[in-house]
Amino acid sequence: MARQNLSQQTAERLYNLVAAERRFAPGEKLPSEPLLARSLGVSRATLREALGALAARGILEVRRGKGTFVSPRLDELERFGFRSLARVKGQLRDLFELRSIFEPSAARLACQRATGEEMEEILQLGAEVERCIRAGEDRTAADRAFHTAIVRATHNEFMVRLLPVIDEAVSTAVAAGEHPEVLAEDTLRDHALLLEFFRKRDPEGAEHAMAIHMRHSMDVMELEQA
Repeated sequence: MARQNLSQQTAERLYNLVAAERRFAPGEKLPSEPLLARSLGVSRATLREALGALAARGILEVRRGKGTFVSPRLDELERFGFRSLARVKGQLRDLFELRSIFEPSAARLACQRATGEEMEEILQLGAEVERCIRAGEDRTAADRAFHTAIVRATHNEFMVRLLPVIDEAVSTAVAAGEHPEVLAEDTLRDHALLLEFFRKRDPEGAEHAMAIHMRHSMDVMELEQA
């Protein structure tokens, strides 16, 4: 089990070097196994397992007699959403950490600054999220729209610039697909509390409710915080 975990960790480190940090470009040949194993601090056996895992997913190509290369189709694979489970977890943790920092403040400001029309939109979108959950429908679009409306109601230009973070977090959480029933139940409960504070125009209550919502989401998806 330890060796399997180490090979998975090594595969994730290699994936990050290739896809996130772009140390090696699409089509580029990787260093020899001895050099690569030494730079990663693992045995050649562990490295081979990691290389094999990435090759099986199309990220790397092993060319007999020539070596191991980054897939020329790497950008296409990324664009169409390839992510290893470990990468999904890492992305979700980072995304929800950022959300937990700025969305509670956004909820507070929205309570203070939203126009009557904006507040009505927030409440209607919250109701739509609830309807989707109770009907067993995909709530991704509704959830995005709800959180987006809150951020826009802050009338803060730089908070609005963080909206892509919400889109990515919601999409990635749905793609991870872990504990969907529990996550849906928590969303129903958390959103109900949040909407109640919005109706009352209670900034502190809304801020705390959003923080609780972010914490519950991270707990359900088992995203550990340092």
